Amino acid sequence: MIDPDGPVPVYRQVADILAERIAKGDLAAHRPIPSEAALVQEFGVARGTARRAVAELRERGLVYTVPQRGTYVGQPEA
Repeated sequence: MIDPDGPVPVYRQVADILAERIAKGDLAAHRPIPSEAALVQEFGVARGTARRAVAELRERGLVYTVPQRGTYVGQPEA
C-alpha cells in the first residue's frame, strides 16, 4: 500500500488512502477519522507523518478538527 521509496511523499500516500475511504463512504460525514496513533499502527509510519497526512486532508477541506475532541470527516458536497 505505502511505497516509502516512491515519488509521492509518504504523508500524501496516507492522505490519498484516507481521502479514498471518505469518497467511498467508508469514513462517514461527521464521524471521526482514525487517530494519529491508529494511523501510525495501520500504515507503519512515524507520528509526524500521520500528523502531516491529517493536515493534508484538512487543507483539502475533507476533514475538520475539534480541539481536544479529534478530527472528523467534513460534510460531503451535494
